[in-house]
Amino acid sequence: MAAACVMLVPVVLTFVNSFMTEGEITVNYGMLGSNSSSELVNMKWIPDWVSFGQYYKVLIATPQFLHMFWNSVKMVVPIIIGQVAVASLAAFAFAKLRFPGRESLFFIYLLAMLMPFQVTLVPNYIVADELGLLNSPASIVLPGVFAAFGVFLLRQFMLHIPSAYMEAAKMDGAGYIRSFVTIALPMVKPGIAALVVLLFADYWNMVEQPLIFLHDAELQPLSVFLSRIQKEAFDVSFAASVVYMTPMLLLFLCMERYFIEGIQLSGIKG
Repeated sequence: MAAACVMLVPVVLTFVNSFMTEGEITVNYGMLGSNSSSELVNMKWIPDWVSFGQYYKVLIATPQFLHMFWNSVKMVVPIIIGQVAVASLAAFAFAKLRFPGRESLFFIYLLAMLMPFQVTLVPNYIVADELGLLNSPASIVLPGVFAAFGVFLLRQFMLHIPSAYMEAAKMDGAGYIRSFVTIALPMVKPGIAALVVLLFADYWNMVEQPLIFLHDAELQPLSVFLSRIQKEAFDVSFAASVVYMTPMLLLFLCMERYFIEGIQLSGIKG
C-alpha cells in the first residue's frame, strides 16, 4: 500500500499543478528552465488560485497539440489492432498446430523480441527506405503490427488451453479457424487485455522511432512534442501532461480486471 501511494505521488502532483496559474507555475518551477542550480523547486500540493487557463492554452490556443495528439491515436490504434490480430493467429499456430520447424521458428521470435530497438534500428531504417515508407506513419505502424512480443505473450496462454476442448471441437467438425474463434479467443481474453494495455503504454510513449523515421514535424506524435514542451511552453507542461496521460489511465481503468487477471495467469502459466 505504501509503495502504491509513493508511485501515485507524481501523478497527483501533476494533476494538482495543472490547475495553477501561469504566474504560480513560473514562481514554483521556473528555475527548472534556467541554468541555475542554486535554487530549489517549490512543490505545492494546493494551488493558490484554481485556474483553467492552462487547459485553454493546450486544447484551444495550441492547435499543434491536438494535431499531434491525433497523430498518436492514428499510429497507436492501428498498431494495437494489427498486433492483436497477427499475434493471436501466430500464437494459436505455435501453440496448437503441428508443423515442421515450429520450435525453431518460435526460437527466432524470441531472439527478435529480446533484441533492443537500437540493434534493429539500422535494418528497419534500410527496409523502410527501400519500400518508400520513410516519413510516413506506415514506417512506425508496420513494424509495430508484426512485433514478436504479442506472439510470445498469447502463446503462453494458448499452450494451457485443454487439448480436450480442441479434440471435442474437431469431432464436431470444427476446423482450425472455427476452433480459434470459438475456443481459443474467448479463453485468452485476459491475455489480450494485458497485451492491449502493455502495447498502448509502450507505443503511446515512443520517442526514438518517430524522431528517426518521421522527418516532418507535422507527422510526429504527441510524445515527441511533450519531450520538448518544457523549453517551448513550460507554463502549460502540467496541463499537457494530464491530457497526455488521460487515455492511458482511462484504458487501464476500463480493462483493470482483465489486465490484472492476465498478468497473474501469465506468471502462473509461464
